[in-house]
Amino acid sequence: MSTTTPTRANRLRAWMLEGLSDMGKGRPSVPKAEPATGHQGQPWWRVMCLTGVDYFSTLGYQPGIAALAAGLLSPVATVVLVIVTLAGALPVYRRVAEESPHGEGSIAMLSRLLSKWKGKLFVLTLLGFAATDFLITITLSAADASTHLVENPHLEEALHDKQILITMVLIALLGAVFLKGFLEAIGVAVALVGVYLVLNVVVVVSGLWHVVTEGHVVTDWSAALTAEHGNAFAMIGVALLVFPKLALGLSGFETGVAVMPHVKGDAADTEAAPAGRIRGTKKLLTTAALIMSVFLITTSFITTVLIPQEEFESGGKANGRALAYLAHEYLGNTFGTIYDVSTIAILWFAGASAMAGLLNLMPRYLPKYGMAPHWARAVRPMVIVFTLVAFLVTWIFQADVDAQGGAYATGVLVLICSAAIAVTIAARKAGQRGWTIGFGIISAVFLYTTVVNVIERPDGVKIGACFIAGIILISLLSRLGRAFELRVTHVELDDMAERFIRDVANRTPRFIANEPDSRDIAEYRDKIEQIRHDNDIPTQEDFVFIEVTVTDPSEFEAGLTVRGEIMHDRYRVLTVESSSVPNALAALLLHARDSTGTRPHVYFEWTEGNPFANFVRFFLFGQGEVAPVTREILREAEPDRDRRPRVHVG
Repeated sequence: MSTTTPTRANRLRAWMLEGLSDMGKGRPSVPKAEPATGHQGQPWWRVMCLTGVDYFSTLGYQPGIAALAAGLLSPVATVVLVIVTLAGALPVYRRVAEESPHGEGSIAMLSRLLSKWKGKLFVLTLLGFAATDFLITITLSAADASTHLVENPHLEEALHDKQILITMVLIALLGAVFLKGFLEAIGVAVALVGVYLVLNVVVVVSGLWHVVTEGHVVTDWSAALTAEHGNAFAMIGVALLVFPKLALGLSGFETGVAVMPHVKGDAADTEAAPAGRIRGTKKLLTTAALIMSVFLITTSFITTVLIPQEEFESGGKANGRALAYLAHEYLGNTFGTIYDVSTIAILWFAGASAMAGLLNLMPRYLPKYGMAPHWARAVRPMVIVFTLVAFLVTWIFQADVDAQGGAYATGVLVLICSAAIAVTIAARKAGQRGWTIGFGIISAVFLYTTVVNVIERPDGVKIGACFIAGIILISLLSRLGRAFELRVTHVELDDMAERFIRDVANRTPRFIANEPDSRDIAEYRDKIEQIRHDNDIPTQEDFVFIEVTVTDPSEFEAGLTVRGEIMHDRYRVLTVESSSVPNALAALLLHARDSTGTRPHVYFEWTEGNPFANFVRFFLFGQGEVAPVTREILREAEPDRDRRPRVHVG
């Protein structure tokens, strides 16, 4: 037993961490993508189905949510939503596709505009809203899928009061699929979207036929609308006020950009200029928006005029499943059951699309910032984390579709706002005055929509704030826990620096860590004399200075470029730019050891001041108590004391 248990544990660990990149300790990282060519990827319309499982699946619950939010004005408010979609969100994301053709999206665009810690905190905030968007997509879609299941006439009695359990089972199955390995997603998405859209066409045509043949339903609706709101101008005004509650119909654009790397480009495409991929993605976004706009308007109209308003309320037969209600009502329970199965499948797969988005987004930023453990680079541990969070969200919301709508809409709208602002800034930098004004107006519209949604449904921003607080807290704790980690991905030396290292290869390499000040001859002369005196070093021993300049202390992992200089015709100096002085020194010393085969020595002076304050300076600004931190980084990176570079402090 004692011999097999460690083996099983190691196998489990290897399986969980499969594909893990550990760049900070010099292990192989994820290989760089090959240059894009026209032979890679899938046709845009197939990839559209991958984003469509998120976008189109909202038809499962959007008409019901719209009816609850806008009542009889639902079709009018939906028309406003469609105008905002086609004239606002679509142009914004077509520009995002141009500016971010590798699937990074608007978050990457904005992160490039802000540097250092404020940029990192801003990205973490957006990641919080992105997590809200994607995780609520998983839980809301699973909840609505379970609604279609328990409300099916054939299963209603057997599954009564089991919606929370069914929702969690669906989420668990989703997690199990990703733990196994999520392959052939696009092929499955094409089949699901194709069947689902065809079935929705049947339901819409059937609904419109009943509207035409039962003409009184339109007159009844019109009379009730006039009695409630008066003239057309009042209706439009109210529709403008309530349409933010319908913002779920805008979902899918961020996913559409995230799947860009799957879009097949032209033969002449390169990673730097994938023109074919950008063109295909624009077709994807436009086609998806047009299809969804037609369905939004028609489904909102037929559900509003054909379904009694009380059926949309909580506990009603159309709550969370308005189109399924019509399918059963007008096309029979057999067709309705087929429609339910199709809806459940695409809603479940929408969760898969959202999970893929999370797995693409979070590891792209958090480990790079040092704000997640190493295992966060691997897929399977992250799947477990996201699945557990989805269980928690489902339990908090009791698998209620309507209750989760506000949080979902908040996440969607914040991401769209960030995209609109990003493209406005990009257009301004490009000197495109007309586009700048246009995107500025669109940004204002989405800001208004977001603010109204937050005021009307503050639970959304509360959930988003919880995600943000959780991400920031965990990120800072993780970075604190990895403070003494060697996080230099590679070391490159210029010819002069290589020469300095070769010069000391045949004897004990001795380096002096020097904080550059005036850099005059007296500074270097006095430093050497002090080091010789404090450490009793013979005069025949020679030294090489190392001077580190801190660039962006918020960066966690980065390469190290070392340049050699001869100062005042006699002093050899290695100059380095890095986010952290101790990390740069430790990486350079290990590189010198490996290059020369000799154990190097490095000499410091004690840093004045409070040790805790100096540690905070190191954590936030890459400086502080350099000597002990350098020694600790070396100790973690090299467990063998006989091979570890020696640190001297005087």
